Amino acid sequence: MYKICINITCFFVFCASAVCAENDSIKKDFFKLGGAVRFNAVMENYETSNNDLDTYVRMDTWFLSTEAHQKGFDLSFQYRFFPEFKTHFLHHAYIGYQIDSDWYVKLGVFQKPFGIGDFASHSWWFQVPYYMGWEDTYNTGIGFFYKRDKLTIDAAYFRQAAPKGSVSSNAEDNSVGNGRYSYAIVPTYGYSNGKKLDAYIRELDQFNGRVRYQISPEVELGFSGEMGSIYNETLNRRNWGFSWAAHTLINCDRWNFKGEVISYNYNAQSDNDERLDIVQMGAYGSAYDVAAKGTIYVAGLAYTIPINRRFISSIQPYLDYSIVHKSENRFHDTQQFVPGMLITSGPIYTYVDYALGKNHPWLTSDFGEGLGEGSSDARWNSRLNINIGYYF
Repeated sequence: MYKICINITCFFVFCASAVCAENDSIKKDFFKLGGAVRFNAVMENYETSNNDLDTYVRMDTWFLSTEAHQKGFDLSFQYRFFPEFKTHFLHHAYIGYQIDSDWYVKLGVFQKPFGIGDFASHSWWFQVPYYMGWEDTYNTGIGFFYKRDKLTIDAAYFRQAAPKGSVSSNAEDNSVGNGRYSYAIVPTYGYSNGKKLDAYIRELDQFNGRVRYQISPEVELGFSGEMGSIYNETLNRRNWGFSWAAHTLINCDRWNFKGEVISYNYNAQSDNDERLDIVQMGAYGSAYDVAAKGTIYVAGLAYTIPINRRFISSIQPYLDYSIVHKSENRFHDTQQFVPGMLITSGPIYTYVDYALGKNHPWLTSDFGEGLGEGSSDARWNSRLNINIGYYF
């Protein structure tokens, strides 16, 4: 299978290169640098929150970006540093080429074409699919993108997840070493019927397809599919799983609505060949439990208010909600609700989020179990999060 996938990729690259040689881009060559510096002001209300240290200000991230175009080829690159998590990693890096007026090709680490394009959320906090590898996820492979009139078709093959970054030895959880931006299955352990089992597994060979159609200037409908395998190195065997998503985007004057349904299946086996109902996923150097199969529902509504004053360009209030219904009957749903607003001030973007979560790994004092089995008596935890970023 590995040789077949490599041969397919080489064939696609050869075909793209042949067409590229016959199509000179009219875009002018350029090279530019950019980046951002962002800070978080936080007030937590979790299970064990009871002291002044639950309110703090920390640097969120700083990153550097490069965009370039030379002799028809595009380059896009971004590298991020997260002091709080003691890690740094590649966000994305790819070479692109406009084959003709309809077709574009990317090679490298780029966003997986699945579900709502770019982001399924309005808030800085994202929606729950991000924490499960289904929103703003970057993998390593090759993709072809077609756009004509009202129709957009995206197809990609990914050999593996995005490259690992660097995690400090004194980070909170360095056991998996997976400092990366996008969540991916990591080789640690899993659960089967409540039993903790070793599971040296990872994502390998993934095929994605997405079709989007603009049925009117205001309304987009889309459908996505993903066929991917979870490889167990101990067994030297893989299991294939299929996931799909249906979505809509609606823009009406200043209103924006995002709606999505995702059915996913991480079909994985433990090292002793038992089917797992919980896997481990990791990013930012830490890993946590995720139910191996379920359905995710996403909805978000926003309204943009133009201000056009000296210090404020616009304000966008929003409501983002998502819920994970896990296939195992004994598991408990994960929910997230984020009311907030985005304040735009020239190069400064300020997200004011009041994030509430139930059985959510990032909104709890007990990090790690919420997206797995969860708890029947889980409380709604909250976090007031103000993210201020200067983008250049």
